[in-house]
Amino acid sequence: MTYKLDELAGEAGVAPRTVRYYVQRGLLPAPEFRGKDTSYGREHLARLRAIKVLQQAHLPLEEIQARLAGAGLDEIERIAAGAPPRDPEVRCAAPEEVAAAPPVGSGAPRGERWERVEIADGVELHVRTDAPERSRRIALDIESRYTTLAPKGSR
Repeated sequence: MTYKLDELAGEAGVAPRTVRYYVQRGLLPAPEFRGKDTSYGREHLARLRAIKVLQQAHLPLEEIQARLAGAGLDEIERIAAGAPPRDPEVRCAAPEEVAAAPPVGSGAPRGERWERVEIADGVELHVRTDAPERSRRIALDIESRYTTLAPKGSR
């Protein structure tokens, strides 16, 4: 399905000038045609909806642009539907990986230091002290999202 600018803006619940601004900033790809026959497609609508969801999570446009950069349409539609975005550098281990994991502390090289962050009763996050800045930001994001969910006294 294709949309004219006003139709796209209406479907996404934004102003037409917001669509133009997002195209200018690189948050949305340029429309297919120029002039009176300019049309927008499914990806444009999905991206606008995903941007809205991420803004409701209080992310700045720079972070939203970084999260959507390189994301496929399926991932963008997942985000637009309200699912948390997948970070290619962060994934949950499968149960069999956890069961097969060596005991904590047995595989860490000597001198390696880790910070332990208790998220909730029985849930910890471990961050290497020399982790890259991006990894530390991910950890802070996780901590800020989930520590508020932990009942008082569990931290």
